Amino acid sequence: MSLLKRLQNSESNQNPPAGTPPPDGSKPTQFNPRRMVAPATPSQQDTYQDLKTRVQNKLLSGLDPTMDVSKVNEVRRTIQELFEQILNEENIVLSRPERARLFEQIAAEILGFGPLQPLLEDETITEIMVNGAKNIYIERAGKIIRVPVTFESNDHVMRIIDRIVAPMGRRVDESSPYVDARLPDGSRVNAIIPPISLVGPVLTIRKFFRIPLSVDQLVSFGSITNEAMQFLKACVESRINLVISGGTGSGKTTLLNVLSGYIPTDERIITIENAAELQLRQEHVVTLESRPPNIEGKGEVTIRQLVINALRMRPDRIIVGEIRDEAAVDMLQAMNTGHDGSMTTCHSNSPRDTLARIETMTMMAGMELPMRAIREQIASAIDLVVHQERMRDGSRKVVNITEVTGMEGEVITMTDVFVFEQTGFENGRVVGRLRPTGLRPKFMDKIEASGIHIPPSIFGVGERRRY
Repeated sequence: MSLLKRLQNSESNQNPPAGTPPPDGSKPTQFNPRRMVAPATPSQQDTYQDLKTRVQNKLLSGLDPTMDVSKVNEVRRTIQELFEQILNEENIVLSRPERARLFEQIAAEILGFGPLQPLLEDETITEIMVNGAKNIYIERAGKIIRVPVTFESNDHVMRIIDRIVAPMGRRVDESSPYVDARLPDGSRVNAIIPPISLVGPVLTIRKFFRIPLSVDQLVSFGSITNEAMQFLKACVESRINLVISGGTGSGKTTLLNVLSGYIPTDERIITIENAAELQLRQEHVVTLESRPPNIEGKGEVTIRQLVINALRMRPDRIIVGEIRDEAAVDMLQAMNTGHDGSMTTCHSNSPRDTLARIETMTMMAGMELPMRAIREQIASAIDLVVHQERMRDGSRKVVNITEVTGMEGEVITMTDVFVFEQTGFENGRVVGRLRPTGLRPKFMDKIEASGIHIPPSIFGVGERRRY
């Protein structure tokens, strides 16, 4: 987005300058800069907002609209110089903390995402939820709390939403009142606006770590054990087809990112997502992203169309960020037609429910296939289901690693290889461990044929289990 467009967005719908008489004809509030403190009461908030608007508007009028906003440091230095100049010209006296706070807020309006910018820069925050202009919540350490941050108005929220979705060529308005998007760092964004939302514009941001989580970090967090990760590493390297399942916010995409790191660098990988979030480190990666229809209802590109097209792109592996509709049938076809080692995620409550959901989504494609034929396709395509849960203490854990073993009659058979056993709940934390069941998966021959040896102890074979 050009600086001119940013300036127009920032200037629009601003409050009137300080000193403008109110509509009722009363005298305007007088501002004493020497007595300025962090806003606490409504009158102090209004006075501070007047100052911010006045300085911001004057600063915007002094900036060159043709400046390249991609050179953030250069633009920030220019804004800093103009900011200091304006304060001196207007004899506005602020303490150092107040001056820094005012500058950061104005810089965030021009270069960043307004009041959300400090929250986005806080690496301890994993999710940001905006419920209208005055209610903002965050998730930190698995717990949701309200923060003392607000927007000026619902129009202010809308300007920030437009700033997020516009660079992606997407839009949100009354004809298309919700949208999926992403931030430059890959963080997932969903916005939904009135009239669908009755509380004003609602913005949900799922933040991603700037540096993707490593295996060691997942193990240290207690999300998975070394033994289970060693097994999954062997599965990825030996081209086992797997589905990562779980509820919303259970860590599916994070685990998919970690597991994708085990794909050999000499393979061609095609990723398909609604909003590109995966952070693959290999060189030979082609990223595809679906596209919603334009204002005329044309130009839509669905996940299913991209999966079909990916089959013509000579992929070694296909990774679909999430299957949620009839694209499931094409993902199964890809797994069944020589693209072993493909991976995807799916919302579900358990490994068994994962297969049931995929079965239902396959039927959504409108293909009149017998139920047994659909289940045979699923049993043949998917080798492993890795199920995650968000526990009651906010932690995310792998709770099942389950093999799809085949068919018995009309039923798909499954065998747990690892199961999470909770042993207690102490000091507000879930206590337990992902333990092997003592059963070796049937596809071990395929892993060993790839030259990978997994010691029997990984599966608890020959060891006395502890409870």
